[in-house]
Amino acid sequence: MIRHIRWCAYFCALLLAALLVNLARVQVWESAAYGADPANKRPAIERYAQPRGDILVDGRPVTGSRDSGEPLRYERTYRDGPLYAPVTGFSSQTYGTSFVERAEDAVLAGTDPGLTAFPLWYDLARGRPDGGNAVTTVRAALQRAAYAGLAGKRGAVAAVEPATGKILALVSSPSYDPAALSGTGAGVKAAWTRLNADPARPMLNRALRETYPPGSTFKIVTAAAALDAGTVTDVDAPTRTPDPYPLPGTSTLLPNAATGCEDASMAEAVQWSCNTVMAKIGVQVGLRAMVEAARRFGFDDEGLRVPSWVSRSNFDTDMSQDQLALSAIGQFNTTATPLQMAMVAAAVANGGDLKSPYLVDRTTQGDGDQVRRATPHRLGRAMSPSTALRLQELMVKVVEDGTGQNAAIPGAVVGGKTGTAQHGVGNAGTPYAWFIAWARARGAPEPTVAVAVVVEDASAVRGDISGNGAAAPIARAVMEAALPTTPPAAAPGGPLKPLKPRATPGTRPAP
Repeated sequence: MIRHIRWCAYFCALLLAALLVNLARVQVWESAAYGADPANKRPAIERYAQPRGDILVDGRPVTGSRDSGEPLRYERTYRDGPLYAPVTGFSSQTYGTSFVERAEDAVLAGTDPGLTAFPLWYDLARGRPDGGNAVTTVRAALQRAAYAGLAGKRGAVAAVEPATGKILALVSSPSYDPAALSGTGAGVKAAWTRLNADPARPMLNRALRETYPPGSTFKIVTAAAALDAGTVTDVDAPTRTPDPYPLPGTSTLLPNAATGCEDASMAEAVQWSCNTVMAKIGVQVGLRAMVEAARRFGFDDEGLRVPSWVSRSNFDTDMSQDQLALSAIGQFNTTATPLQMAMVAAAVANGGDLKSPYLVDRTTQGDGDQVRRATPHRLGRAMSPSTALRLQELMVKVVEDGTGQNAAIPGAVVGGKTGTAQHGVGNAGTPYAWFIAWARARGAPEPTVAVAVVVEDASAVRGDISGNGAAAPIARAVMEAALPTTPPAAAPGGPLKPLKPRATPGTRPAP
């Protein structure tokens, strides 16, 4: 009898050991698989069991949370949702997250270890601290000016602080209200279907994710390449360029939208946007030097994060001479995001030093204590300081007495460059209107803001589309919002030196 009891005890011990082994298997080796199983609702319930942290603009939250009373308890809310959608993105219980909501999800959801001094305690207690906040670099006044300027037209605006890389405005139009995607149910699914089927693509962040031919705004890059390479040593010297210009190796003639571009100098070509002169200069610089110059500005970089990823701006590395000529004026396969072109303007404004753009200034705990803070990061030197100074002078001339006069701001020094980019098969598409610029209060030590605007207005009359007409007024409004209302008293270094006087070729229309 005792022997049978002993064997029964051995069997029970074996069953207990098997149970413990299986428990360890489930809890350790297969816990991740069970946690990720779509049938497991516990992670989702836990994720939305408490309010999400907020995204802040000018110190004020532009997001919130509401108690839905459903199993996934707290849903995301947005203040001025369409205005800030390109910044915040969406946080949806059905479709996940995007942009800052995605990039800073761990802080906002309360799962970042930096939110507490005792992360192990929360792990053991199967809890989490309150969601933290993401404080953005965006300034509300600039964001509103850009959004109002686009007025629902397809297009985008990106504005940065040249000295630091802070993104001051990021607008994409038309936009959408991310609150429509926050919860669950048929209404959210219908909104998702409707937004994705909309031909205007309101969920596309045109400032970060769409690339356009930059047109004549790219001539700033070409001019920088020419000056740094020594191809052009005197910006006021005649270039012996015919009008129209025969593209190398072809019988195709490249015309100008402006008049009086024959034999114009590089300074005049920038001022009046002469295609022929800048195309010829690009060919003289050569493919290798043009590629290197474009890359110094950020083109062909696939790793840019702000912290959301940014589409790669393109400058081809293998081209024929005629293709290089077109690329040098922002056509052929050259494409850029609005943020990339704002970086071009910022590099000129910052003396050739290019800062990495960033959108989140710092993350904090719910009570405001800092978790992490961003620091300005240098991407590299886009051009020499002397080249940057010369380009500043050329861009100021564009605004003071050139194709970009609609960007002029009384009491401020403004440099800009217009662009009208052709696209589509045989250039049949309605052109894109571009304007890039920077501004500083007169007497200030350095520029305050650099901005890029692109407008793709399909309803406009083709002949009426221009960077000066469609895009420059929007850039001006954004720059005005960035500049101090009271001009500084000191004027270190004085105003920019004027260009050397030279007889201006015939009257030119603003392209």
